[in-house]
Amino acid sequence: MKTLVAYYSLTGNTKFVAEQIAGQLEADLCEVSAKTYKKKGKLLYLKGGSASMREKLTEIESSKSIDAYDLVVVGSPVWAGKIAPPIRTFLVKNDFADKQVALFVTLDGDNAEKTFENIKKTVNYTSNVKGLAVTKALKNQEETQQQVIEWCSQLKND
Repeated sequence: MKTLVAYYSLTGNTKFVAEQIAGQLEADLCEVSAKTYKKKGKLLYLKGGSASMREKLTEIESSKSIDAYDLVVVGSPVWAGKIAPPIRTFLVKNDFADKQVALFVTLDGDNAEKTFENIKKTVNYTSNVKGLAVTKALKNQEETQQQVIEWCSQLKND
């Protein structure tokens, strides 16, 4: 099964998890970038959080097309309880109808269920594997790696 791990990361947490997943699944990596959300800072967090809450789309760039892949793993940071606008745009602009999709999020809190529900509304999500939520990935690297190993094992058996 040919697998792609597509992600957006501002602080490095989501990138770290995406790299771990890609390693476990022997998958290709695809960073989704946005022209709007590049510089860190308080203003960005306000603008990004507001755009996430309003489920806004943004202009994105990605290095790969999902067409050649059977499984697409999509990762996003959680902003204001929702996925980041670049990943929302990625999900909306791609056709996942004949793809298996798996989802992961990175967050500082511990309540990712609303975020997964939000993602499911955006894309046809049919996986039997529950989405992966990783809290403070870079601060808890060993724990994150163990979570990824267990989650990827479930994906391989799905």
